[in-house]
Amino acid sequence: MTIFKRLLATGFGLALAATVTTAFAQTSTLERVKARGELICGNHTALAGFGLQGSDGRWAGLDIDLCRAVAAAIFNDPNKLKFVPTTTQMRFTVVQSGDVDMLSRNATYTMTRDVAAGMAWPAINYFDGQGFMVRKSLGITEAKALNGASICVTQGTTTELNLADFFRTHNLKYEVVGFSTNEEGVKAFEAGRCDAFTTDSSGLAAERLKFAKPDDFEILTELISREPLGPAVKRGDESWFVLVRWAHYAMLNAEEFGVTKANVDEMLKSTNPEIKRLLGVEGKFGEGLGLTTDWAYRIVKHVGNYGESFERNVGTGSRLQLKRGLNALASKGGLQYPYPIR
Repeated sequence: MTIFKRLLATGFGLALAATVTTAFAQTSTLERVKARGELICGNHTALAGFGLQGSDGRWAGLDIDLCRAVAAAIFNDPNKLKFVPTTTQMRFTVVQSGDVDMLSRNATYTMTRDVAAGMAWPAINYFDGQGFMVRKSLGITEAKALNGASICVTQGTTTELNLADFFRTHNLKYEVVGFSTNEEGVKAFEAGRCDAFTTDSSGLAAERLKFAKPDDFEILTELISREPLGPAVKRGDESWFVLVRWAHYAMLNAEEFGVTKANVDEMLKSTNPEIKRLLGVEGKFGEGLGLTTDWAYRIVKHVGNYGESFERNVGTGSRLQLKRGLNALASKGGLQYPYPIR
């Protein structure tokens, strides 16, 4: 038995352990990230457009970009990151345990998760809704036509609860074909084991890309729920919560003012006071986050603004070909509102 283990077996050892635990708790997440030299981010195992590892081993996606934005703000390097792919079952556990610094994995923000799961939700980086995917050969054009259908769904998710609510509300019958993972459900649907597959609309678009014959399937335009998707952090560190939140808001502000990855250096010369504050030319707003004054400049320089990230990963120019819709800036009729930096 080592000296340390013998100490732990004594009253002195217990007191020492308690002191170490307290000291750890008092160390902020940002301090631990800086000392470690990298950000640990929980992400999806494989969801095109949001979190998918390429053949070169590099992760890409809208959620991945938010992790890179936080790393860029802290280290001036978006690659000082360690990704931890998480399943539906373990995604919140790794946040609650502190195994990841943040989760950025198309997770739905709900009241229960906010008040009882030991997590906090800094921002919503994608507004979505739950939908259905069916075979075109069925000739189904609306969700109510699924009366009596068998539906593949991932168990233990808000998706499963929304499905039950929809059919109960409309007094329709259906058969649940449940699976422990999204991947299992998608494969079963493609193989014909159920009439429809349901998840977030963006997820349906991503999953259809995996099919051998994607044109044989159709995503119904009707949505049956509200799905605000965003990053989550462990509750208890308000400063870290705020830092992650403003990483997203910085990307929104950059889009609002036309600051892009390509022109950000030129924009340092702008006379617009809001752009000057955004890029750290005027004011010391980074200090309140525990960062340098050019924290937002770093984000835009390395990652781009929100519009660039959206278009690159899920927009009309990407494989998913999704429209901005609810995720347009508020100034253009959407819900993404860039809060002021001042």
